[in-house]
Amino acid sequence: MSHSSQSDSSRADDRYSRQIRFAPIGQEGQRSLSESCVAVVGMGALGSVAAQHLVRSGVGCVRIIDRDVLERSNLQRQVLYTEEDVSLALPKAEAAAAHLRAINSSVRIESTVADLTSANADALLAGADLIVDGSDNFSVRYLMNDYSLKHHIPWIYGGVIGASGMTMTYIPGETACFRCLFPNPPAAGAVDTCDTAGVISPAVDIVASLQAAEALKWLSGNRAALHGTLFQIDLWQHRWMPLKTDGSKRADCPACAKRDFTFLEHGHPETAALSLCGRNTIQISPQSTLSLSLDELEKRLGRIGRVERNPFLLRYHRDDHHLIVIFPDGRALIQGTEDPITARRIYTEILGN
Repeated sequence: MSHSSQSDSSRADDRYSRQIRFAPIGQEGQRSLSESCVAVVGMGALGSVAAQHLVRSGVGCVRIIDRDVLERSNLQRQVLYTEEDVSLALPKAEAAAAHLRAINSSVRIESTVADLTSANADALLAGADLIVDGSDNFSVRYLMNDYSLKHHIPWIYGGVIGASGMTMTYIPGETACFRCLFPNPPAAGAVDTCDTAGVISPAVDIVASLQAAEALKWLSGNRAALHGTLFQIDLWQHRWMPLKTDGSKRADCPACAKRDFTFLEHGHPETAALSLCGRNTIQISPQSTLSLSLDELEKRLGRIGRVERNPFLLRYHRDDHHLIVIFPDGRALIQGTEDPITARRIYTEILGN
């Protein structure tokens, strides 16, 4: 071993010494972590906590994917971000990447400002050894479930509302899949969201930490240590409820039994106009990815309203008090409405059909 290699190894041993001394991980487990790649889909509350644990633990590559822009209300529970990030109107993926690189420069951080869809899932998730769910909607979870099954890559689900949350590690060919347990997306308005029920930060931290612990078990080769349940918590009532799912695998499941990957291969109609949790905001996604010139758009919209720019997005303030955030791929966040029809009309007025 060269002097340089010895030096690098010694620095790694020092950095992760307490983790390496934990017998189930040890040197071999740490080496496995350093050779792994994890995709974290969604860098909001859950994703920002889970990604931070993965980066601090020395996972070799952490790929972060998020479609959203930071707002002040995020700071209550999205612990990776600062007031400065909000004032700069940074996309979550870019702000997160900067903070994560500052935490551990030896980990490769790959960031993408995008909505995970059936059109880009192969490109964004390719090469990942594991997927961690930090998303806030069911359509993306069904899409991750399809991708996981098709490509035999495990994924770790997580969700939090109020003071309650749940998580489960889905392993293709072994566990029940997400559609076995939740056959169809809930009807609009049928379940609480963080908008209707709120959310407290400690519940987020615990669920995301459980996700990260499962990731470390899987990636370090400690698969027998996975909890193997749909693990539910209620911090307010101090309840811990691991629910066994051994008999939940369905012989008629469209996804894992029949291998009908509807969400991956055909998308889902809800993704065209999607309400963002607790935001009074509708996301509009074009049918195919565009390549907008933000410079040209700034010139055009600047003649009729106030425009703000950074390298990642454009913010256009309309006279009717709507704020429109536009990304180069054609996605837009229409803020100030929860009505998809209004949001589509505003989008068409600005960018056309």
